[in-house]
Amino acid sequence: MIDEAKTRRLYDRIADVHNVALKVNRYRHSVTKYLRSLNLDLGPDPLVLDAGSGTGIQTLGLASAGLNLKRAIALDISPKSLHVAREQFRKDRVLEARKIDVIQGDILEFPFGDNTFDLALTCGALEYVPLDKGLEEIARVLKPGGKLVLIPVKPSVVGTVLEVLYKFKTHKVDDVKRIALRHFNIVGNHTFPPIEPMGWSKRIFLLEKKIKP
Repeated sequence: MIDEAKTRRLYDRIADVHNVALKVNRYRHSVTKYLRSLNLDLGPDPLVLDAGSGTGIQTLGLASAGLNLKRAIALDISPKSLHVAREQFRKDRVLEARKIDVIQGDILEFPFGDNTFDLALTCGALEYVPLDKGLEEIARVLKPGGKLVLIPVKPSVVGTVLEVLYKFKTHKVDDVKRIALRHFNIVGNHTFPPIEPMGWSKRIFLLEKKIKP
């Protein structure tokens, strides 16, 4: 288990620089384009969770994707990252800031009830926790049939560099698939094209929470 306090201090220290790097790499654009391509039918007024939101780049991608959000929650362990996120949400013209709640919290212990969210997104956060526990907790707060956009760090040269810089452990792709199937059906498996910098370190799985009999 990676030390929670050390992780929080790391991201508090690097939040501004990390946010600039994500902007340069156009993470918001990549997330937005992918979500638009899904044509997700989330029903009226969906409730969405960005689990491990960091500085809010993925949340902004959700907002730009044209989803009819009732409310979105950006949750992260780092207070400084969430401060940067709040400032970006406040200034963003696409985003209706009243629809976004920013909460400091642990990805293994969400302060939400069972079957709360229609959609969850997590990017580069489960690398800090046991994968089975992280996916189990996300599944708990998703409604049956709810969707999870899982954006893990993929094993690669760039992924190895990021492991050193950000002090996490990349999960093997086969492990991600195997463990995800305990709680979800895998309904999509996306690889970014080489021209998108996000694809140098990330891939995407679209998961759907299993409906238990």
